[in-house]
Amino acid sequence: MKLTLLGTGTPVLEIDRQGPAVLLQIGEENWLFDTGRGVNTQLLRMGLTPAEIDAIFITHHHWDHIGDLGDVLIAAWHGNRTAPIHVYGPNGTQSIVAALLNHVYQREILFTQMLEEQIGNFSADIREIITVHDVEPGVVRKGSDYAVLTQYVNHGKDLLPQAEWPCLGYRIEAGDNIIAISGDTIPCSGLEKLAQGADILVQCCYLAEDEITTPDFQLLASKVIASSGQLAKFAAEANVKKLVLTHFRKKSEAMMQSMLRDIKSTFSGDVVLGEDLMQVSLPDD
Repeated sequence: MKLTLLGTGTPVLEIDRQGPAVLLQIGEENWLFDTGRGVNTQLLRMGLTPAEIDAIFITHHHWDHIGDLGDVLIAAWHGNRTAPIHVYGPNGTQSIVAALLNHVYQREILFTQMLEEQIGNFSADIREIITVHDVEPGVVRKGSDYAVLTQYVNHGKDLLPQAEWPCLGYRIEAGDNIIAISGDTIPCSGLEKLAQGADILVQCCYLAEDEITTPDFQLLASKVIASSGQLAKFAAEANVKKLVLTHFRKKSEAMMQSMLRDIKSTFSGDVVLGEDLMQVSLPDD
C-alpha cells in the first residue's frame, strides 16, 4: 500500500494546502478518499490522471470534501476512462452524483456526445461507467486481499440528527496492514472501531488546545471536530502505531508545534504533521 496526502486544508483557502483528499494505492488500484478542491492538480503532480482512479470514498457532504467530485468524474470521462468508477459515501451520495450528471454537467455531457457523434469517436457513456453506492456501517468493498469497512463518526451529530447528517470514516485492512481514515469527527465509538490497532490513522486535527479560547472554538472541539488534546488520549487508548494529522485550521508554526506537543504528551507512537503531497510510510517501512 502507498498512502499520499493530496490535500490537508480546510474550507479556508490557502496557497499551500488544498482541500481534503487522500490517495491510497493498493495493488493496481488507485483510490481517493474525499475530493476537495485541487485534487485533480494534485493527482497530476503525483504522475496520475483522474482516469486512473478506480474508486472514490466520500466521508461526508461538507463542500470542502466533495467540491471537486464532479471535476474528477468528468475529467476521468474525458480522459477516456471506460472501466467502472465506484463512488462510495453516506446516504445522499447517489443524489449528489445524479445532480452533477443530470443537471450541473448535463450540457457538457450532451455537447460532448453530439461532437463525438459528428466525428465518429465514441467514448463510454459516463452514466454507465460511474456506479454510486450509498453505504452504511460494515464492509463496503472487498477484494481477495483487502477489505474496506466504514463506521459512522460524530461530526456534529448533536447539531443535526444522523439521518440528516450521516458522516463516515473508513478502515482499510490489507494483509497485515491497517489504515484508518477518520473523516471529520471528534473521538467517538465509530472512530474507536475504525482506529483500533491501526498501523496508520489519518486523523483530522483542527485545533491545538491553546487555540480553544472562545465559545465558538469550545463548541467545535466538543461537538464537531477533534482537537489535539482529545487525540492524544484517543490514539494511545486505540493502540494506533502512527498518527497522521490533517485538516488543520490555519495557524502559526509555533501553534503547530504546540499541537505536536499536545499529542506527544500522552501518545508515544509516531506523529506526523501532514502536508500536501506528503507520502506516508507504514511503520517499520
